[in-house]
Amino acid sequence: MIWGAVLLASGCWAVTFGWAGGNFWVKIGLSVLAVLSYSLFWQKPRITPRFNTFLLGLFSAGVLYLIFYLGHHLAPYILPGAKTQVGGIYSLGEGTNKVLIFLLLFFITGPGEEIFWRGFLQEHLMKNWGDLQGFVVGTLMYAGVHVFSFNLMLILAALVAGAFWGLLYLWKRDLFLQTTSHSVWSAVIFAVAPIQG
Repeated sequence: MIWGAVLLASGCWAVTFGWAGGNFWVKIGLSVLAVLSYSLFWQKPRITPRFNTFLLGLFSAGVLYLIFYLGHHLAPYILPGAKTQVGGIYSLGEGTNKVLIFLLLFFITGPGEEIFWRGFLQEHLMKNWGDLQGFVVGTLMYAGVHVFSFNLMLILAALVAGAFWGLLYLWKRDLFLQTTSHSVWSAVIFAVAPIQG
């Protein structure tokens, strides 16, 4: 079950980044729908909306945005060519309507990734291997599927974001918090207030 999930995610992300045809944001949305469907076959997620949790989700999205904002300005001093690679990330969606990107990220990719990566995969890894090891392995798997982008900054970004949401899940075990945080953060950073330049 777990290794099937990892293989499916690896294949989907490989096609998303490796196949030049099609719209990138639609491809990643379809990839997320594929892994989400797999997880829903095995496990029904419990998502309980609460106002306080929603506020915490917004706050955590803001914290992660700030981490990325600072990282963007510090990265060129650590990794030569960092800004070019960041530009390469944003260029994946070039020519796509910002409203479409926002809707895909907010309603499909953000919630779908959290239900699959944290609510399904990390949850099972923590049950089988213990909380800390499950968190670490789940985070590395999340970053690992991004190697198909061949973009070091994107892989590091996935590692940082994956660790952030993984720790959030380790702390609260609340999928409403997870989906709020991921959906708001990704929609803002890619469609509303991109961090680049």
